[in-house]
Amino acid sequence: MRVELKPHPDTPSAAVTAIVVEAVRDGEALRLTYRTTGLMEDLLVPAPAFCERMDELWKHTCFEAFIGGADGRYCEFNFAPSTQWAAYAFDSYRAGMRDFEMSALSIEARGGDDWFEVEAVVTPGETGAWRVGLSAVIEETNGVKSYWALRHPPGKPDFHHADGFALELK
Repeated sequence: MRVELKPHPDTPSAAVTAIVVEAVRDGEALRLTYRTTGLMEDLLVPAPAFCERMDELWKHTCFEAFIGGADGRYCEFNFAPSTQWAAYAFDSYRAGMRDFEMSALSIEARGGDDWFEVEAVVTPGETGAWRVGLSAVIEETNGVKSYWALRHPPGKPDFHHADGFALELK
């Protein structure tokens, strides 16, 4: 399924024209391809690095997926264009945060003059239908950040809010 992320109304981007995500569920795995288009020279995109778990990726350009089941628990996955990643589990809204134990993710990054993509495959460990929130943090060279999501709840950007889990995958 192909969906388009929208910038939060309080954080528009002068550099990014679109972020489109292809989300494909294959049994227990979810393949995500985030494609960003715009003025690449105006974006701060982390340089390639060793593919490893790293905290606080959301402080710079990164892509995120939140995957929840019916019981209110959810997982958060962060994917940086550097190929660094993070995975967390939550018991409920922003409560009980801990590392989500898993093996290293499959992440690839590639780009051109006016686009870049990050592709990741995750296994969230949920059964049944998944409620999915897809989002991105984009940092520009002037320090401005924009926050993109399928759906934004009222108020400041909040990717953990259940209203943002707008995609259902069975």
